[in-house]
Amino acid sequence: MQSVVAEMRKVAAMSAAPREISDVRKAWKEANLAPLWENAKAHRPAPPPAAGYLWSWDKIRPLITAAIEVASPEAVERRVLQLVPPIPECQDEQQTSRTLAANIQILLPGEKARPHRHTMNALRFVLEGSGAATIVDGKSCPMEEGDLILTPAWTWHEHVHQGSGPIIWLDALDVPFQQYMGTGAFQPGPVAEMPETVADAAFAVANVVPDTSYATRDYSPVFRYPYASTSAAVAAAPPLTGGPGMALMDCFLVQLDPGATTLPFRTTANSVCCVVEGSGESQIGNETIRWRKRDIFTLPQGNRIVHQANGGTARLFQVSDRDMYARLGLLKEEYGNIAA
Repeated sequence: MQSVVAEMRKVAAMSAAPREISDVRKAWKEANLAPLWENAKAHRPAPPPAAGYLWSWDKIRPLITAAIEVASPEAVERRVLQLVPPIPECQDEQQTSRTLAANIQILLPGEKARPHRHTMNALRFVLEGSGAATIVDGKSCPMEEGDLILTPAWTWHEHVHQGSGPIIWLDALDVPFQQYMGTGAFQPGPVAEMPETVADAAFAVANVVPDTSYATRDYSPVFRYPYASTSAAVAAAPPLTGGPGMALMDCFLVQLDPGATTLPFRTTANSVCCVVEGSGESQIGNETIRWRKRDIFTLPQGNRIVHQANGGTARLFQVSDRDMYARLGLLKEEYGNIAA
C-alpha cells in the first residue's frame, strides 16, 4: 500500500509544472479558496475575558431626564437609552454583551408605546415608578417597582402609562444573538393574529395547572412576576416547566445575606445585573465593582466572580444567556476553589 501511495505522489509531482507560491495564491484567490495554514485567525486561543462594567444610577439618572426632553415614543417608537460598555466589540455593535442588549426605557404619564412584535426575546424589570402596564398578547401586566415582565419572542406587546410620574425600567433582549444568527424579524402594529392566553389565576393553586398548549411552548404563560411575591420565594420560574421563563434567556433574583460571600464561580454565559436592594461589591476577574441600589453592571463570560453584601441583605436581579449556551451544548460552569 505504501508503495502505491509513493508512486501516486511521484506521478503527481512529475505531471505538475513548478509554480511560484504567489501564482498559486493568486489562483486560489480567484477561485475563492484560501489555505487554512496561512490563516492567522485559525485555531487562535480565546481572548481573555472582558472586564465587567458598572453604570452608576447616580450618574445616569440625570441623563435619563435628558432623554425625556429630546425624544417622544410617538416619534421614535421607544424612548430607550442603550447600555454600551467601553469595549470595542460592544461599541462597534452597540450592544451590552456578546449576546445580550440591555437598555433603559422611560415612559411619562399619558404616553403610549405602540404595539409591535419581534423574534427577539425581551424582558422588563421596573427600576423606578409605577402606574404603567405592558400589554402582552392582550394580557395587561401592571408595572410596579421591582416587577418583572416577560415579552417572549413574537408576542405582541405595547406599553401604556396612566400613573402620576415617570416610570423607568430595564430592558434586556437577545438582539445581538438573533442578529448574528440571521433570525431577527420585526412586525409593527396594528395587532393581528392575537393568540389565546391563560389568566394568571389559573396557576394560583399549587400542584394544579390548566390543560393548555403552553406546555409545548418555549416560554411561560405567566408574563408578570410581581416583586412582592417573587422576593419572598427569591425565584421566578414558569409554572408548567420550572425552567427558564423564555427560551435563550434566564433570569434570577439573587439574595446575598449580611456578611456572607458567595462561592467563586465561572461560566461561559454572560449576565447583566441590576441592584434591587442593599449595597455590596462583586469581584469580576481581577477587578472589584462596588454597587448600590439601581446600579447596573455586567458579568462577562470567563471571569471568576464573587459577590458580597455590605451591611444588610442585598438582592440582585440577574438576566443571563445561560439557557442559550445550554441549548447549544456550550455551557460550562465551575464553582468553588478556582483561580482568577
